[in-house]
Amino acid sequence: MADTFQELIAQIKDRLDIVEVVSEQVILKKQGNHYWGLCPFHKEKTPSFSVNPQLGIYKCFSCGAGGDALSFIQKTKNLEFFPMVMDLAAKFGLEVPKKFKEGSDTKDLKGQMMKASQQAAEFYCDMLLHHKSEEIKIAMDYLTSRGITKDIIKKYTLGIAPKSYYTLYDTLKKDFSDEVLEKAGLILPSKESGKFIDRFRNRVIIPIQNEMGDYVAFGARAIAPDQQPKYLNSSDSLIYNKSKILYGLYTAREAVKAEDGVILMEGYFDVISAQAHGIENAVAACGTALTSDHVKLLSRYTKSRRIYLSFDTDSAGQKATGRGAEVIKEAFAGLGSIKQFDESYISSSNDKYACEIRVVCPPEGKDPDEFIRTIGAESFKQIIQGAPLLIDFQLNNILKNKSQIKTPLEKTRFVKEIIPILQEINNDIVRVEYIKMVATALNIDEKALALEVKRFKALPVQAEEEVPQRITKIVTKNVTVFEKAQKNLLSVFFVTDNHFSFQQINEMIGDTAFTNETLINVKSTIDKLICTVNNVKELIENLYTEYRENADAQQVIADLTSISEMFSNLSPEDFRLVIEENKNKICQLIRNQEKEKLRKLYNNAVDDETEALKIQMQLRDKINKRLNSEKINND
Repeated sequence: MADTFQELIAQIKDRLDIVEVVSEQVILKKQGNHYWGLCPFHKEKTPSFSVNPQLGIYKCFSCGAGGDALSFIQKTKNLEFFPMVMDLAAKFGLEVPKKFKEGSDTKDLKGQMMKASQQAAEFYCDMLLHHKSEEIKIAMDYLTSRGITKDIIKKYTLGIAPKSYYTLYDTLKKDFSDEVLEKAGLILPSKESGKFIDRFRNRVIIPIQNEMGDYVAFGARAIAPDQQPKYLNSSDSLIYNKSKILYGLYTAREAVKAEDGVILMEGYFDVISAQAHGIENAVAACGTALTSDHVKLLSRYTKSRRIYLSFDTDSAGQKATGRGAEVIKEAFAGLGSIKQFDESYISSSNDKYACEIRVVCPPEGKDPDEFIRTIGAESFKQIIQGAPLLIDFQLNNILKNKSQIKTPLEKTRFVKEIIPILQEINNDIVRVEYIKMVATALNIDEKALALEVKRFKALPVQAEEEVPQRITKIVTKNVTVFEKAQKNLLSVFFVTDNHFSFQQINEMIGDTAFTNETLINVKSTIDKLICTVNNVKELIENLYTEYRENADAQQVIADLTSISEMFSNLSPEDFRLVIEENKNKICQLIRNQEKEKLRKLYNNAVDDETEALKIQMQLRDKINKRLNSEKINND
């Protein structure tokens, strides 16, 4: 048990991996010893956001945001620091002294909501497997028709919500308050009586778990022919955000890692059918379209970022494929190209892939669930293995209708659909091959098509939004030479491979004056910490804990850590030289400021002989002090 709040924070930090924490919000790509991605704190197209796993910090070189894992969680999720620490302590099973537990009501509420959801899932499942009624028989017949056995029901905790208005409520109100049950989306007030009633009734229940396995929400499928809507899903709550949770990920995540790829499907039963028949890396969005948060979540589990889109084969499913592909491409924008050629084409050694998008489209035109049940899982696996890249799917989808071309005008329309796809290909060799293939298929001149693609690429990029969003800049001014020298000097404390102790570095810096208020504050805290910490990582962790509520200080710490990398791999002599050069620079700039100040005073007092003489004497004293100081140093 932690005796102090600082000890508790230290224990939490020991269990947090900065790369894993940031990857929940940012798609990262490793380059050298750092990871890079698009900054979550401002809009950008070229990655300037860096994560240093060795020191456990992040830094954006564009907007200036910086901090550690805790500050990242706090900023991206807009959390208060104390409740966030309590929540993380509970997550890691850390015992918190009673005096620190005040104010943790939100955490307790979330825990109660998850417990209530789990009991509800178990209740619904028990009703389906061990009770008898007309609606239960209808539900079992429906599930059996979809090839769902009792073993599958148990594995995915599938259940039935009875017709009664109060069955679940009467069962759970003994253990949970109305507030907990209502916030968990299990009950709602009746419009007629105002009394609480069960939210889900006469429906097959599909419990939804987050990636950690906690029950957080439900999908409910109607079983009566005239029942509307067909699917009723839980609303967003404290424990559930449908834009950030993928159905089946908890049971699929190990398979996604092993296969280094994930299959995105459209519905709950598609995923259940796939996983139950050995296609275990299948997941689906929960009653919503694919979002960038979904893509970020998946990118943490597949290193190659190989994503298969396996939606329904009707027109709505095809549109979902197109929308999903655009969301994926946007999420990976700036991190490299989407893979645009298969092994049949020659690749360049410089090709770097941010991700790989493939489309699963069974030839019989059946939905994934129906195909697996009627044709078989092995056949579906073969289709997955031969799934075309997105670009091939898009081109084939257009070219399969080439027989409809009757006039030159119709041919032109086809070409206009194809050109935007061809212009996305970055590899020149691959683009030439695709242009050749399309020209042959449409019986048009290859050079003319290549020229049209070139013209399209040269067109100015249209604004992505009619009304551009205002971006608030964190960095609003250029760093002065004076401030830069002070930061350079203070950054030597953060050099990880230097040959000196913190105390020795402090002696070398001496009583050099810092004029920036935040730097003075940070230097003062470093002076207190260097006697108790053993290395740079501990120093940084303690500084971020000390300044957990001070955004300016956090940014300065991130700046200092980043600057310190310039002084790595230096010999002891060069390290000393860096300190001396920056000390001299600071002293020189301070003297220049003082001289300028006296010059202005003298000019203002030139008509007052007494005041002018006083200023001259001050200047003479400063010169004498400087000469004496230089003489002592030379001796």
